[in-house]
Amino acid sequence: MSLTLDDLRKIEKLAHIKVPEHNQEALLNALSNILGWVDQLAQVDTKGIENYSDLYAITLPERPDVVTDTQCVDAVMANAPESSHRMFAVPKVVE
Repeated sequence: MSLTLDDLRKIEKLAHIKVPEHNQEALLNALSNILGWVDQLAQVDTKGIENYSDLYAITLPERPDVVTDTQCVDAVMANAPESSHRMFAVPKVVE
């Protein structure tokens, strides 16, 4: 499938981008190649092939959401590289 400059302008508008004029031809070729590959994939006969999403449609076991041992703050804080007031201390990242 070959795209035209009009198609590219529509894509630019939909994507809210502006492709510089010196890059338009290369982008048209690249997009046309991609659409050619998609068209080639659409022609593959997939009759009788099971959908992969159905293979993994299993229900995972869930555990009850209950509060367990909460008296382990000291053990958890022992893993912290730095702590303050029984909380993890991290460097400030927002000015």
